[in-house]
Amino acid sequence: MAGNISAQYMITNDIKRQEPKTMQLILISVALIFFVLILIIPLVAVFVKAFEQGAGLYVFSISDPIALQAIKLTLITIGFAVVINTVFGLTVAWAVAKFKFKGKNLFVTFLDLPFAISPIIAGMIFILLFSTTHGLLAPLLNAFDLQVMFAPAGIILVTLFVTMPFIARELIPLMEAQGTVEEEAALSLGASGWKTFLLITLPNIKWALLYGVILTAARAAGEFGAVSVVSGHIRGLTNTLPLHVEILYNEYQFSAAFAVSSLLTIIAIINLVVKNIADWRIKKQENRS
Repeated sequence: MAGNISAQYMITNDIKRQEPKTMQLILISVALIFFVLILIIPLVAVFVKAFEQGAGLYVFSISDPIALQAIKLTLITIGFAVVINTVFGLTVAWAVAKFKFKGKNLFVTFLDLPFAISPIIAGMIFILLFSTTHGLLAPLLNAFDLQVMFAPAGIILVTLFVTMPFIARELIPLMEAQGTVEEEAALSLGASGWKTFLLITLPNIKWALLYGVILTAARAAGEFGAVSVVSGHIRGLTNTLPLHVEILYNEYQFSAAFAVSSLLTIIAIINLVVKNIADWRIKKQENRS
């Protein structure tokens, strides 16, 4: 076994030594140029355009009451998406990873449905269900005087749909790899199911859970297609940040549009930093095991 590892190490080093320096420089340069052109320059351009007409207009654009309402609705939507999908993701991951049942593979396949369906189609599906005029649930909604579509509730629903798989998909492989030995040992020693979850399961999956939460928050903050269909674009009521950016851009208020866009960019950067920290901790945990 040790001889095989040593041989593989020598082969790897030989390949590295045989790789021409020129080819290495070319590949690295192409990657860096692509990275700068596609990511860095557009990212910097957002902030340059946002402050193009001065800091005063920037502050005015993001402190405008309509913009503040869009920020508030976006944060509320993120909050609902993260909390509900965390509970859902933990439940699904536990069921799939810890138990055997008929239809398990089909269940996991359907879990990926929001990835496969266009966000526009997802919005249309919810219109078909919850519209108070021609929706399938219209009689029930009208009987209780409930407004789901073209209201914040509809935005939250479609966002829950498009972000549903992220946490579950991050947890299932990890929990399957960990198995059930530790949980079974804790239960055999008299620990309750809740205590076993808090002291055994949760510490083992906390970084993967955080990773999934970050992905969910990022998608919820930037979702446009499905939200656009169900929102009704009611300014000051059902516009999230992406929809508010679109309205400003269509009205040729470019600096204001980029100012609000910079908020989404900041959210994305924060998510990316936390995501990389979680990713590093997950890899560190895997190396230890």
